[in-house]
Amino acid sequence: MTRTALITGASSGIGEAFAEVFAAEGFSLVITARREDRLRALAARLEQRYQTRVEVIVTDLEQPDAPAQLASALEARSLKIDVLVNNAGYGVPGSLLSKSWDVHGRFLQIMVTTVVELTYRLLPGMIERKYGRIINVASLAGLVPSPAGHTLYAAAKAFVIKFSESLGHEVRRDGVLVTALCPGFTYSEFHDVTGTRAMMNKMPGWMWLSAADVARQGYEAVMADKSMVVTGRLNATIATLVRILPQRLVISLGRRIGKSYRKA
Repeated sequence: MTRTALITGASSGIGEAFAEVFAAEGFSLVITARREDRLRALAARLEQRYQTRVEVIVTDLEQPDAPAQLASALEARSLKIDVLVNNAGYGVPGSLLSKSWDVHGRFLQIMVTTVVELTYRLLPGMIERKYGRIINVASLAGLVPSPAGHTLYAAAKAFVIKFSESLGHEVRRDGVLVTALCPGFTYSEFHDVTGTRAMMNKMPGWMWLSAADVARQGYEAVMADKSMVVTGRLNATIATLVRILPQRLVISLGRRIGKSYRKA
């Protein structure tokens, strides 16, 4: 039986890499994002390369009714989702008051509310079929003290980590495995969208991972029933040090380092 994976934010970066990984592993795909041209191009490439079925559903997950509409579209196409990859998202650089509440509201919708609602809507089918895999793309930022700038980003990712951890405890007995994927610096369009590419280029190359590496580690983690995975040895070391070093020191270091690559 061929299982189906739904990947949000699949038009580029980690989402596109996840589509590649799951297609290579023999899954059928449903890919969604706002940019239809990119989704169609990706679908055509994956169908040709892996001889798999790829459904395209164009969705703007910033919209409050988007998760319900996406679930309805899946039902209308008789698509049963066995794997959910909640990947869609972005960052909003700058201090909290430098942006309107509308900007923050849309950010929280896609980064927090949509993650939970899509999971809520698709989880019953997974439980009924006694099989499910959920990967919630969080971030190393959700595990370390956050400096100024991107004020809500680390908070949203910390929520995703805790949500994933708790949900995993609830549904493991039903055959559903949940993993919070925590990448560090990853080559993608993320920093181009936020306008922080010039600052991020100051970071040394050895601190970065490819989107393909991140997606592969996320896939292997959820299949191995790991509740959380921090990608890359350096990032895993940072996450460990944050837990064992005095918090005052960690916060001070984070503040100093953050000035080099974040907008305050």
